[in-house]
Amino acid sequence: MSHTEIEITVELIRDLLRDQHPDLADHLLRFGARGWDSQMWRLGDDLAVRLPWATQSADALLRKEHAWLPALAPHLPLPVPVPQHLGEPSERFPRPWIVTTWVPGEPADRAPATRAEEAADALAAFLTALHRPAPEGAPVGRGRGGPLADHAEGFAEQLASATGLGLIPDPDAVHAVWEDAVAAPEWAGPALWLHGDLHPANVLTADGTFCGVIDFGDLCVGDPACDLAAPWILLPDGAADRFHGAYQPAADAATLRRARGWAVLRALGGILIGDAGVHGRPGGKPTWGPPAHASLRRLIATAR
Repeated sequence: MSHTEIEITVELIRDLLRDQHPDLADHLLRFGARGWDSQMWRLGDDLAVRLPWATQSADALLRKEHAWLPALAPHLPLPVPVPQHLGEPSERFPRPWIVTTWVPGEPADRAPATRAEEAADALAAFLTALHRPAPEGAPVGRGRGGPLADHAEGFAEQLASATGLGLIPDPDAVHAVWEDAVAAPEWAGPALWLHGDLHPANVLTADGTFCGVIDFGDLCVGDPACDLAAPWILLPDGAADRFHGAYQPAADAATLRRARGWAVLRALGGILIGDAGVHGRPGGKPTWGPPAHASLRRLIATAR
């Protein structure tokens, strides 16, 4: 990470609002969360402000959400943060920032889905609605939605790291899932819209099921297998089959094989980030570990 040299505070955000969106400047501001790229602050009861924080790429991600998400959001069956205003760089804060709608709920890494059937149906409906052919000029992902084989080096490094830390009981079984996924035929269909980053911290729950999806910074087009990793990552044990029965059009066998590979990648990343959080290492998030371990266990059981 390359943290911004400008400290983001209530006073800074209020100054930015006074300059560019004065009708919102007096709303209550509360810190929300720090993501990999941006910070989020809640603005009043119904809005949020997101500002680049940790990466140079965050600027482009916010502009992408502002450009594309308003047209997609009305067709999605779960609430998403709809951009309302794009703040332009200024002398006070030389980077873009964004005001969006606030999506209530608890991140699934802290409150996992427990109502298996309802959650599977909600996730399937969301991805069925999202996975539509994208128009010309739609954004290409940061390594999302392309060939799974492009991530072979990253997979090997993550598996070696997690195994070396004693976090993977059966690395051969993990490797077998990956090899089967990479051997599957590549996607030959149209470039579909993808969320691109469906991990538990980006999906919200309430009353045991999903109630919202956030952080569309990796919105892109490509192979739906990238998003179809989500059933193994987000759903309780035994719910993936119900998801696959509800998702339309039904994914073919090759797409499901590739999806398991994407799920393995996401699980390994979550395991390493979770372990870093448990041991206080930079970038660690302890709540990421349990769902990642559970998803890897489910993936190995499916392969067997």
